[in-house]
Amino acid sequence: MPNLKQLKGKLSKLADKKQAALLAGFFKTASGQYGEGDVFLGIKVPAQRMAARGYENLSLADLQNLLNSKIHEHRLIALLILLSQYKKADSAGKKKIVNFYLRNAKNINNWDLVDLSCPNILGNYLLDKPRQILYKLAKSKNLWEKRIAIISTAAFIRNKEFSDTLQIAEILLNDKHDLIHKAVGWMLREVGKRDEAVLARFLYKHYKTMPRTMLRYAIEKLSEKKREYYLGR
Repeated sequence: MPNLKQLKGKLSKLADKKQAALLAGFFKTASGQYGEGDVFLGIKVPAQRMAARGYENLSLADLQNLLNSKIHEHRLIALLILLSQYKKADSAGKKKIVNFYLRNAKNINNWDLVDLSCPNILGNYLLDKPRQILYKLAKSKNLWEKRIAIISTAAFIRNKEFSDTLQIAEILLNDKHDLIHKAVGWMLREVGKRDEAVLARFLYKHYKTMPRTMLRYAIEKLSEKKREYYLGR
C-alpha cells in the first residue's frame, strides 16, 4: 500500500532546481517577505496532482506530517489529498477534516495553499451551518487566517449568498497587507459578476477609502466608464 515515505520520495524525484528558484522568488520567500522560510522543490501543480493519485488514503497523521514540513510542495500535496478525502467523506468525516483543517490554518501559509483549499473544504462545509468561525479568522493577527476567512466565502458566492463576503470585506477593509487587498477585491469582483447592484452598493459606501489595489480588483469586470468613475475618486 502506498505510504508517506514513498510519496516524499516521489516528490523528491520530481524536484527541479531551476523551477524551485523561480517559485521561491514568485512566492516571496526572502527575509521579511510573506513567504519567508518557505522551501520549494520546484514541482508544478499539475505534476503534483498526478503525484497525489494513489495516496488518497493517507491518514490525517501522515497529512499532519506533510503540513508541518517547510517544503511547500509537501504542504500543497497534503491539501490536495485532504480535498479528495473531503469530497468522499460522510458528514462526520467532513466535520473531522474541517476541524483538522482549522487546526492547521497557520500551516496553510501561502496564498496558493489558501486559495486551492479553503473554498472547497471550509467554505463548502459552512454552506448550511453557522459561520462565526470566519469572523473569528477575519479578526486574527495571522495573515493566512484572514485570507482563509474571505476566500472561503467563494463557496457562498457561487450559491449567490453575498452577505458574509460583504461583512468580512468590511472587517478587512483597513488591513495593511497587499495579499488581503487582493483577496477582498477578488471576492468583491466575484459578487459583482453575479449581482452588480450588490457590488455597487458596497462601493458607494467604501470606494473613496478602500485600498487602491482592493478597488482595482473589485471593479475589474465593470464597464470602462464605471471603472474610471471609481478610480477618479
